[in-house]
Amino acid sequence: MLKAQQNISPVVPGTGMSLYIHVPFCKTKCPYCDFNTYQGIEGLMAPYLEALIAEVECWGRCLGRPVVNTVFFGGGTPSYLPKDSIARILQAVGSAFAVDPNAEITTEANPGDLSSDLCHQLLGAGVNRISFGVQSLDNDLLKMLGRRHDAAQAIAAYHTARQSGFSDINLDLIYGLPHQTMPQWQDTLQRLAALHPAHISLYCLTLEEGTPMQSWVKQGKLPQPDTDLAADMYHYAEDLLADAGYHHYEISNWSIPDHDSRHNKAYWLNLPYLGVGPGAHSRLGNYRFWTVDSPRAYIDKVNQWAKAKHEPISELDEMALQNILSVGGNEHIDIDLSAAETMFLGLRLLDGMDLAQASAQLGVDLAAKYETPISDLLDLGLLERQGTRLRLTKDAYLIANQVFIRFLK
Repeated sequence: MLKAQQNISPVVPGTGMSLYIHVPFCKTKCPYCDFNTYQGIEGLMAPYLEALIAEVECWGRCLGRPVVNTVFFGGGTPSYLPKDSIARILQAVGSAFAVDPNAEITTEANPGDLSSDLCHQLLGAGVNRISFGVQSLDNDLLKMLGRRHDAAQAIAAYHTARQSGFSDINLDLIYGLPHQTMPQWQDTLQRLAALHPAHISLYCLTLEEGTPMQSWVKQGKLPQPDTDLAADMYHYAEDLLADAGYHHYEISNWSIPDHDSRHNKAYWLNLPYLGVGPGAHSRLGNYRFWTVDSPRAYIDKVNQWAKAKHEPISELDEMALQNILSVGGNEHIDIDLSAAETMFLGLRLLDGMDLAQASAQLGVDLAAKYETPISDLLDLGLLERQGTRLRLTKDAYLIANQVFIRFLK
């Protein structure tokens, strides 16, 4: 009988963790974005950087310098930070944690910020993967999205990164936009595929509550996105990218062989990760927690924490989290929630999940626990089983949430 894991240490020895570093600064904030990012607070960049380095050092001591398998700079716009900032942060990470020599180290970048000099700085700092928020190669759509670059700059940035020495490059695109037509999408995707980046991420627009774009649609200034057209765009991408030699390995992600995003796969495999920076989320031990959102409050709280005594944490619990002054809130993950998350995160990977392996890792017989929903979803043709592997059928890709919700009931 499998025994459910209890009292899990923050980072299980031998497995390591992933590290997410949040950069809250943007030169301009896009109208569709609801991330914890800000424009016009450049004056906080220097104190933010010092606080971030202090937070990294504090966590390294508290967790006993665990192994870090992947590092991801997100935002916000990491490429908007002052020169050598990322190098300083990575130097602190290397001192506070045991960074795997083969770690995947990614930074997001705005195409308009990129230069050969910046690329060489990033490579010299240890960054080995770069991700561009291209979003579209149609200039009218880019203006609507509030992007700082145009199509020519996006393509030039890709070539600059390649010529500078980056071989692992991701390009993000958004589909299902107001006013977006199928010919526009086809042109963008064909031009992007012709560049043959190592990785491509395609995201359907979500009108997030409180964003300017959602307000514009509500007011009739922009048309409601066409969900049927968005589905057609997705299916077009599936066919085009398959013909171009890409492996569709996750609902929204494609890669050439051996270039899956290792950092994001750690999330989908429900592995431990630590987030640093304002509003960053973490999942360690039996807890999910997050730092305070406000950059000013974050700087103050981290500075207070850095001055306090922080002993190594052998087991993460409510009391330990209360002593970490930068933590803004937390959620306890019991075994039922952990099992549900293991299922719906693992099923995002289109090669499927090994139920036996996941059960052994979690200490719960997932096939038995979810026998009824699995059986129902197999009958509906939304899941298929091959041996101990379970995966979404192709028909389920666009309605995956209808599958995932079955494991939360």
